Amino acid sequence: MFTRTKSIVLAASLLFGAAFTSAQAKRPAETRNAALRYWMAFAELQDPPTDKATAELLEKTAAGEAPWDEAKLGPILDKNEDAILAMQRATKLPECDWGLEYERGPRASIAYAPRARVLGRLNTLDGIRLSANGKTQEAIDTWLAGVRFSQHLARGGGLIFSLIAKMTMLSNFHALTQSAQARGWSNLQRKQVEDVIHALPETGFDWAEALGYEQAVLEQSAAQMAQANDPTVYYQEMMGQAAPAGFEVPRPSDAAAFQKLMAAAQAALRLPPQQAQDRLKALQDSVKTLQPFYQQTTPSLTRINDSRAEVQATRETLLNTLSAK
Repeated sequence: MFTRTKSIVLAASLLFGAAFTSAQAKRPAETRNAALRYWMAFAELQDPPTDKATAELLEKTAAGEAPWDEAKLGPILDKNEDAILAMQRATKLPECDWGLEYERGPRASIAYAPRARVLGRLNTLDGIRLSANGKTQEAIDTWLAGVRFSQHLARGGGLIFSLIAKMTMLSNFHALTQSAQARGWSNLQRKQVEDVIHALPETGFDWAEALGYEQAVLEQSAAQMAQANDPTVYYQEMMGQAAPAGFEVPRPSDAAAFQKLMAAAQAALRLPPQQAQDRLKALQDSVKTLQPFYQQTTPSLTRINDSRAEVQATRETLLNTLSAK
């Protein structure tokens, strides 16, 4: 299908090329929005093998727990070279707007999330392959592109995107750390990576903003549920299970209590993870006092903080490795 599409595009280019050249048509401005290029990369993506052994090898290699295996993994990267290179080019663009339709509440599409995870992992593996072949600078550039991709992925999205972005960021942090520990880097390469990592937030992303998007979706869901002909049917469609006995739609007072708790949680997530830990634990206990719908749908605040702490610790390990003589 992709070959046929490319043939059509090529034929069209040949047909109209002369006309464009003679008219000296002005080239349209290229997009500044990386998300549009990422969508193109996702379209080029070829699904990796699904057999358990290969899937486990992919995961372990990306995590730095297994050495590079060219015979088994090389062909997978070769098939996805166009997608990987398109992704890397997109990371150099200054903006990223995924165009998520939050007004649709839980019906907003997040279809690109699984492909983003796969592409991020393949990019990390591409850097590992380059490093195994002695191409250290190209490997560094590839991993830093993965870090930028993780930043773009989390932008303007809810927690699912921050969590996928976290996995992508950590795999690149681990790869950079292991490569730097080999002591084969020049001072210029160390400074290149240090400058990028120092510019990142200590916890990787704006987790408070991501939680705010989750809040907006849940508030929209509650409003749509209240307007539904049969709120229990809406509940089942949203939650994937039947509404509990005695189910009631949240009242305005319930929504106000939820908003107050979420505002406190977002404020806590703007603090360093260690300072936020006790506050978020207390707020997590308070979730049990919310109306049942909010109890069931509010994300785990302590787990969010654990993710923040993990990013912070891994970032610090990388920076310490880079500064070691």
